[in-house]
Amino acid sequence: MALFLRVPANTFQQDNVALLSGGRRQNSTALLSGGRRRSSAVFGRRRSAIRILSMSTPPIQHLEKPSAGSQNLGLPIMVNGCTGKMGKAVIQAAVSAGLHLVPVSFSCAEESGQTVEVCGKEIKLHGPSGRENILASVVDEYPNLIVVDYTVPDAVNDNAELYCKVGVPFVMGTTGGDRERLYKTVKDSNVYAVISPQMGKQVVAFLAAMEIMAEQFPGAFSGYSLQVMESHQASKLDTSGTAKAVISCFQKLGVPFKLDQIQQIRDPKQQVEMVGVPEEYLNGHAFHMYHLTSPDQTVSFEFQHNVCGRSIYAEGTIDATIFLAKKIQLGTEQRIYNMIDVLREGNMR
Repeated sequence: MALFLRVPANTFQQDNVALLSGGRRQNSTALLSGGRRRSSAVFGRRRSAIRILSMSTPPIQHLEKPSAGSQNLGLPIMVNGCTGKMGKAVIQAAVSAGLHLVPVSFSCAEESGQTVEVCGKEIKLHGPSGRENILASVVDEYPNLIVVDYTVPDAVNDNAELYCKVGVPFVMGTTGGDRERLYKTVKDSNVYAVISPQMGKQVVAFLAAMEIMAEQFPGAFSGYSLQVMESHQASKLDTSGTAKAVISCFQKLGVPFKLDQIQQIRDPKQQVEMVGVPEEYLNGHAFHMYHLTSPDQTVSFEFQHNVCGRSIYAEGTIDATIFLAKKIQLGTEQRIYNMIDVLREGNMR
């Protein structure tokens, strides 16, 4: 993941200095994931800038970790949408963490009745028919069950209503759906849940910082214009929930912006040539760029965070699952939690 913040350097040397990157000289070209240089052509020609914040780490390739502590062993987890890329990543992270994978998953009607192998585990798939009875029987067999949902946006509300009706705690990682209805359903049912459009812990920390800035300095960017670009794999059907959250913060800071102004990029050719996505991550990435410009065009700020792969979300999902299990065990208030709550709890793996 990479995160950048830029401000103009009209009065500084042409050869800009990265203030927080070990003192080494850098030009104003954005360094994307893995330290590669990429041109900043997404929003056209830019003014000279000094990079005042630079954090970059290479993509995480493996989820293998030391064996989890005994407190995690035996915690049953049911992953719905297990044949999808996120579902598979969560299963791999769950197995690595020592959780017990329940061999049952809900999927689409076309896959109903199939038995699939994911990360060496056989899982029986069930379609929409008879889901309530199936889930109830799974809960009877695994009383401490926690469901993880990585299905599709159109299924978000129906799935949440099912979990609430049966009374099973769940972690909702699927984006989209009617979010207002989702939160009302869970609140009315008084079921434990973690719901977050963004499961990457480090990205959530960035979002939290944005929220703090928006709350403490409302209107600080009044008059500025905003350009937003988000690039995800072509299979992502909805607009990035992370982008929506960041835009909400900018709106509180006084920047007018409508969601239909977001530049969504799903074309692989554009993603490689214009955005700079490594080809090996075309099927799994999340690149975001937010560019602010002052009314007289003399000042600009740029926020950028890039994620290659899905491990950051899978690990965060497992942390959320363990967090929820602890809340249930301690008899904490039954309510909707989010990833900020998970971060505040600490003790993440």
